Amino acid sequence: MEKRQLGKTDMNVSVLGFGGSEIGYKETSSETVADLLNSALDAGLNVIDTAECYRGSEEMIGRALSGRRDEFYLFTKCGHPHGPESGANWSQDSILQSIERSLQRLKTDRIDIVQLHSCSESELRKGEAITALQTARQRGHTRYIGYSGDSRAAHFAVECGAFDTLQTSVSIADQEAIDLIVPWAREKQMGVIAKRPIANVAWKTGHRPMESYHHEYWERLRKLNYDFLRSSSDLEKSIRIALRFTLSVLGVQTAIVGTSKPERWEQNAKLLEAGPLKEAEFQAIRHRWEDVAPRIWVGQT
Repeated sequence: MEKRQLGKTDMNVSVLGFGGSEIGYKETSSETVADLLNSALDAGLNVIDTAECYRGSEEMIGRALSGRRDEFYLFTKCGHPHGPESGANWSQDSILQSIERSLQRLKTDRIDIVQLHSCSESELRKGEAITALQTARQRGHTRYIGYSGDSRAAHFAVECGAFDTLQTSVSIADQEAIDLIVPWAREKQMGVIAKRPIANVAWKTGHRPMESYHHEYWERLRKLNYDFLRSSSDLEKSIRIALRFTLSVLGVQTAIVGTSKPERWEQNAKLLEAGPLKEAEFQAIRHRWEDVAPRIWVGQT
């Protein structure tokens, strides 16, 4: 699998990374997670991204891969110690305690990137949360520090110069960052990690998704009405175009995709064998967004 250098870090990351939210929220069995992650590593994936608030995700990853820790880069996030529905805590003590818990759950003595998880611009400007990450780095708990979020907060995270990496939404249904954030991050040599790169495949059933988390992308895609989404008969082709679009964005080094199905990893990897989209295909998607998307279509957390 293709590798790209993640900004100015020393990490050469696989263009396809694994996102750990789904295995946590779907309460996937430890056996399935072990099968999924070990087979992915065997096939060339070397990026695993999770968060403390993804329920049991960190624990399952730690149990499955602690014996192979040197074979992959491990990213996690902090700021929601009791889950996203219980609010955030950006105090230095809370963040440092969260990172220590993550180390224990992941069964490791260091994390490659710890990221502030959707921290608001106002909280970033206070500086305490950033100082906490810097302290964790000084203690050797994390090698690099990052920000995970979107829109104005992500813009400030790039502007302030404190972070090594940015994780932000980039997809056929979420292109604000392509103009607003990614070029500037690239100029500053920040690593860019694309989250939600296939827009939750919100179009896959042809009907409004059951999960409210997918509704915004469903509505956007109905209005965008891309040619390659009009036929529901070739779902694999549409996912391939969507994923390749995200990885064709200049400055994006890896795209994080979550799944709880071991066979899905191999399928996603095969989708990338054709490489980036042809320039005409890429520009057609960009032009459609520019023609249709209103200003209120900001990056989705």
